[in-house]
Amino acid sequence: MAWTRKQKRLGVIAGLGVILALAAGLILTALRDQIVFFYSPTEIAEAAIAPGTPIRLGGLVLEGSWQQDGETNVFVVHDGAGEMTAHFTGILPDLFREGQGVVAEGSVQPDGTFLATNVLAKHDETYMPREVADSLREQGVWQGEEG
Repeated sequence: MAWTRKQKRLGVIAGLGVILALAAGLILTALRDQIVFFYSPTEIAEAAIAPGTPIRLGGLVLEGSWQQDGETNVFVVHDGAGEMTAHFTGILPDLFREGQGVVAEGSVQPDGTFLATNVLAKHDETYMPREVADSLREQGVWQGEEG
């Protein structure tokens, strides 16, 4: 039985579709841990993330927790249900404040603290990334307007 041009074309298109679907699946599988913008302290505790794994920690800086000694900064990030102590060496953003939203990039250490390599701060919840604001709403610690 001879294949018609239409059947050959349909076979090629179907084959390309399968290849594209497999490629997309492989990419999503490889990046599944990086798709999440950040983890809250509670999510980090529940997920049992291995020490040294690069992640982002997000939440609010606990009032009264920030300690600074030169460029060494220690502060507590909380989400209403849990908290995690973060260490950062470097200059913090001008907008970094206690009680404000923060996303820190880094890794969990064997002692359970977070070693940040980069800190992103927002002026207030109005300008906070949607993911941070949604997480804070879920935890019941949202301080901004509903919207």
